[in-house]
Amino acid sequence: MRSLVVIPTYNEKENIGRLIKAVLLADSSLEMLIVDDNSPDGTALVVKELAKSDPRLHLLVRASKLGLGSAYIAGFRYALEENYGLIFEMDADFSHDPAAIPELIAGAKEHDLVIGSRYKNGISVVNWPLRRLMLSLLASLYVRIILGLSVNDCTSGFKCFNRRVLERLDLGKVKSDGYSFQIEMNYRAHMEGFKIGEVPIIFNDRRAGHSKMNSKIVYEALLVVWKLLFEFLFRKRKVSS
Repeated sequence: MRSLVVIPTYNEKENIGRLIKAVLLADSSLEMLIVDDNSPDGTALVVKELAKSDPRLHLLVRASKLGLGSAYIAGFRYALEENYGLIFEMDADFSHDPAAIPELIAGAKEHDLVIGSRYKNGISVVNWPLRRLMLSLLASLYVRIILGLSVNDCTSGFKCFNRRVLERLDLGKVKSDGYSFQIEMNYRAHMEGFKIGEVPIIFNDRRAGHSKMNSKIVYEALLVVWKLLFEFLFRKRKVSS
């Protein structure tokens, strides 16, 4: 089955070359799509040069910094148009270990959406400050309580979608970014009756570059939970097929 790893980038020149090599070595079925928001550090130029010698590497350059959520949506649309069976999302900073991708592939045999979970078996986070860890844990608890979503790690950005999930979801309705994008995709998949599974991963803080996390992303995540609750308030969850 053809599989595509979608990775949004903005100023990831320091990481991207090594990451591409590591991902493509993880499994022979994998291809990659880098969605770059016109990084001023030349990230896209590095990818373009590497793509000349590797047909499994693809590049989509957007005009400006348009946000993580819309970058993933652009990547998902590309994946559907090009007939990929499994579609992955992951960060560009090595916080998600490419060596864990085969575990997600294995999980996709039984689940429609597989999440690389930092909290499936306790806490598996390395080099995060306590404040950041507590924020992430509380965000997942907040989502589970309000939306009734049975997922340990609601904000993880390391995922594998079966194409039927993305085909059924109305991607045009997804407007969230950052943490809230992950929450929204999980919940919409859940309400469509898809089976969501988690596989434990070890999450490492980024190796190089700077975190994109800010207070706006946190506030958006708090609000989108309530927007989703009211959107689906009078709708029943579909039965898994």
